[in-house]
Amino acid sequence: MSAGGGARDLAEAGAVLAAEAARFASFGWMRGTSGNLSVVLSRDPLRLAVTASGRDKGELTSADVVLVDERGAAVQGGRPSAEAALHARVAASTGAGAVVHVHTVASVAMGRRKPGGILLRDLEMLKGVGQPAHGVEVRLPVVANSQDMAELGDRLEAARDPRMPAVVVAGHGLYVWGADPRQARHHTEVVEWLLELELTGR
Repeated sequence: MSAGGGARDLAEAGAVLAAEAARFASFGWMRGTSGNLSVVLSRDPLRLAVTASGRDKGELTSADVVLVDERGAAVQGGRPSAEAALHARVAASTGAGAVVHVHTVASVAMGRRKPGGILLRDLEMLKGVGQPAHGVEVRLPVVANSQDMAELGDRLEAARDPRMPAVVVAGHGLYVWGADPRQARHHTEVVEWLLELELTGR
């Protein structure tokens, strides 16, 4: 996204996020109103377009987006997701340009099965998150959930591995990020594939 979060930028971001949400919803990863997406519109000050709260993610339009600040508070638009503050925290701490939060069965199941983190190695799909296919073990962190976004943000920052653009929130879902919405989508699809493979007990 280009500049500082004007009405045109927000509408363009809304169209992008609506298309991404429809894709994830078609996979069953954003059932009903679950999950949320964001894209950074400016860095100084930090402004993000975040999907609006309580909307069916398979039916979003370009208007179903809210501009939020670095604390996740609405600057323009309606009511953002309650997790907007965590999106802003991820964008600030990782330098990501887009953040995806989906509620997948595999992420919740594996978070329960491996609360200390999920170790991955010797898989071609690791190339999809910028890691070698062989010889290197990568850890997908798992953090305990919290309804306090500041506390959850602290846990995420403390646990995240710079080699893995994702964190599983136990009992809740998956947070993934990338330089832009397209890369964040690719990372999400790759990490979910890895989680599904682990869930089958490969």
